[in-house]
Amino acid sequence: MESIKIKNFSFSYPLKNEKALKNINLSVNPGEYVVICGKSGCGKTTLLKHLKPVLAPHGERKGEILFGSKDIFTVPLREQTEKIGYVMQDPDNQTVTDKVFHEIAFGLENLGLDSSSIRLRAAEMAEYFGISSLFEKDTAKLSGGQKQLLNLASVMAMHPDILILDEPVSQLDPVAASDFLGTVNKINKELGVTVIITEHRLEEIFPAADKIIVMDKGEIKYSGTPSDAGSRLSGELSFMFRAFPSPMRIYSITGDNTLPCPVTVRDGRQWLSSLINNPTETEIIREKQKKNEKAIELRDIYFRYEKKEENILKGVSAVFEEGKITAVLGGNGAGKSTLLNIIGGIYKPLFGKVKKKNIKISLLPQQVQSLFTEKTVKEDLLRIGKDYKEAAEITEITRILDCHPYDISGGERQRAALCKVLMTDPDVLLLDEPTKGMDAEFKEAFASVLKKLAQQGKTVITVSHDIEFCACHCHVCMMLFDGKIVSSKEAKEFFAGNMFYTTAAHRMSRNIFKNAVTDREVYKLCKKNLK
Repeated sequence: MESIKIKNFSFSYPLKNEKALKNINLSVNPGEYVVICGKSGCGKTTLLKHLKPVLAPHGERKGEILFGSKDIFTVPLREQTEKIGYVMQDPDNQTVTDKVFHEIAFGLENLGLDSSSIRLRAAEMAEYFGISSLFEKDTAKLSGGQKQLLNLASVMAMHPDILILDEPVSQLDPVAASDFLGTVNKINKELGVTVIITEHRLEEIFPAADKIIVMDKGEIKYSGTPSDAGSRLSGELSFMFRAFPSPMRIYSITGDNTLPCPVTVRDGRQWLSSLINNPTETEIIREKQKKNEKAIELRDIYFRYEKKEENILKGVSAVFEEGKITAVLGGNGAGKSTLLNIIGGIYKPLFGKVKKKNIKISLLPQQVQSLFTEKTVKEDLLRIGKDYKEAAEITEITRILDCHPYDISGGERQRAALCKVLMTDPDVLLLDEPTKGMDAEFKEAFASVLKKLAQQGKTVITVSHDIEFCACHCHVCMMLFDGKIVSSKEAKEFFAGNMFYTTAAHRMSRNIFKNAVTDREVYKLCKKNLK
């Protein structure tokens, strides 16, 4: 019997003519790993929330969802709490207590387990997830990756049969994201827990998936294996081309489909080696960027939040040039957001200087909910100015202008926040995780906006974990580590010199090509060698 069976299910939000979900039919078998993907606003999160009835939104439903043999909306609260685990996108929204131990125990206490059982399960989860050293720590002092791992441990402590994850690594750095998804894979393979996950960053989760579900405008457009989905990228799934993993995209655009479609970087490396035996063209030639005038200069910046705490920033020095998009990379908790807040004048450095001209600086924070105070997106924009239409069209939010800011998807809310910031017409634009929750297609449109700003001489500084985006669209990349900028190079040179902190295209091709970083660069060299 299926773990979840959805039959002809449709859903409409109140006062909305268009259905958010349309005639969904889906079966999920016990122990399966199912990936649901699609553009922002396609209905992924709405569908997931219906699989956890306590989170299901209010609206009109038709059809049915079965949990085993039961209608999921008749399953008792205790049973759905225990058997259906749910991990949200933002770890802060799911953390409810002050200590790590209390957080793991919280759900078990609500289920009424005795103290001995709670201690045993909490200890088991701490060991299994490798967070025993954090057991006595304050949850507020954990990094984003640690918080998300704690949320997963807290859910798994209740021994669920089904684990649902809604973009769980959107705020994590590449290392933390890889560790987290590796743990989810381990839970699925070793414990037999059914996994249903949505994500925009598909490189890590496609290899683990048994089934791929592609959604568009509230409908399921494809259901099948990852490899078969990759083979259809140039046809019926072309609208998802930019979202799929690099090996699949490169395979699709080369046009040589006589070999099976690669899913993993390892598969891609083997496919590329079979395609090109003796390469004659192995290197991308790039021109050096011109030096522009300094917009902002940081000199030996030190900062800490509390007197007794260690310094977060320990002598940061950096130059940000006019007309360039600069990305600041680094692990969760490295101090990247703190650095942005110092540049924006929100925090003052303990020591050091921030040199800048008399310029307007606007900041897009990581938690964009704080920017919205009105009942509709349109009313929020009108607080900035009456001429919102052009910015709304650029950020593709015209269809959600009359929606409440909290009733739209995370990616749509990110776009609306970006629209507000762009309306201020800043000289320096500070962006903290701007691509979080954005689908791959809009990322391209967003990159075009940033490039236009740079061409106008404006300075863009972004903090990001999105390596693929930074490699394709940023001019300069800096690495913040141990409180200092340890590297600052042109973006493609930065990634070409890295072993792990680099793009999938580079990891896939570096045994054949020297410095190809993006899909297009790998394709360009493939084309030259195949001629």
